[in-house]
Amino acid sequence: MPAVTVANPLELPRLVAPLVTDRPRRVTSITTAPRGLEGEGFPVRRAFAGVDLADLDPFVHMDQMGEVDYGPGEPKGTPWHPHRGFETVTYMIDGTFVHQDSIGGGGVIQNGATQWMTAGGGILHIERPPDELIDTGGLFHGIQLWVNLPAALKMTRPRYQDIEALAISLLSNETGDAIIRVIAGQLGTYAGPGDTHTPISLVHVTLLPGARLALPWNPAYNALTYILAGTGTVGLDRRPIHDGQLAVHRDGDFLLLEADEHQDSRTTALEVLVLGGQPIREPVAAYGPFVMNTRAELQQAFDDYQAGRLGQIPAEHI
Repeated sequence: MPAVTVANPLELPRLVAPLVTDRPRRVTSITTAPRGLEGEGFPVRRAFAGVDLADLDPFVHMDQMGEVDYGPGEPKGTPWHPHRGFETVTYMIDGTFVHQDSIGGGGVIQNGATQWMTAGGGILHIERPPDELIDTGGLFHGIQLWVNLPAALKMTRPRYQDIEALAISLLSNETGDAIIRVIAGQLGTYAGPGDTHTPISLVHVTLLPGARLALPWNPAYNALTYILAGTGTVGLDRRPIHDGQLAVHRDGDFLLLEADEHQDSRTTALEVLVLGGQPIREPVAAYGPFVMNTRAELQQAFDDYQAGRLGQIPAEHI
């Protein structure tokens, strides 16, 4: 980890340091993600467990998938299943996943690539490891994020985006000891390739041991940092944080992240997923694969799925 990197961060464009009048965001909570199983049984960490929905808005769910090194025959995926009312973002850090959906979208997601699926009014999809990975086993590590849609876009037309690893924006900080990958949204004057219905930013940061980063952040957005690997601190008061933990940052113009001088033998850096967006501030009714505004809309989603109105599994999979 990570798949997309550079040998010399000093060659990358640099983020501008915060102004003296800018305010650092304060850290209001740090939570630890519990472990569980998803789909056909692949291991996940539920990154948002125990966090108030108002602090997550416009996000509703996030799983860290793996990191796991599968043996032959062990890799697992998900069966065909429906979604309505939100977008799924699958970011593969290491390994390979194959996606297919009922509108003809899909492909191979691997080694730093991102798949952005707008479920909108309804879609069926499947995510699974490719046959060759099932045969041989191998490393599997990624993130799946659910981005809510406002009521006016809940029933929008489904779509699929394939964001190749090399399409993202690569940046560094003033001292060149950070690698910053902008997958979606705006970071200073730099933008990521993801085209989002709900305004958000999604960034993967690598901090070398001892590195410190002041990351500019849209004051109108919420802000979350999830530690993928390593140890460090967050906020002006340098609160300790480690892999599998999520910090909520409030009120300010930039986030403060710092990597510990000494990391464990399993990682050489602090790996952080930074995400935030414009809060929607609407009622959320979520159950299983659907994220709507009311219980009646949830019931309608289940009725539509059972009636086949959310799409059909392609003939070659039946």
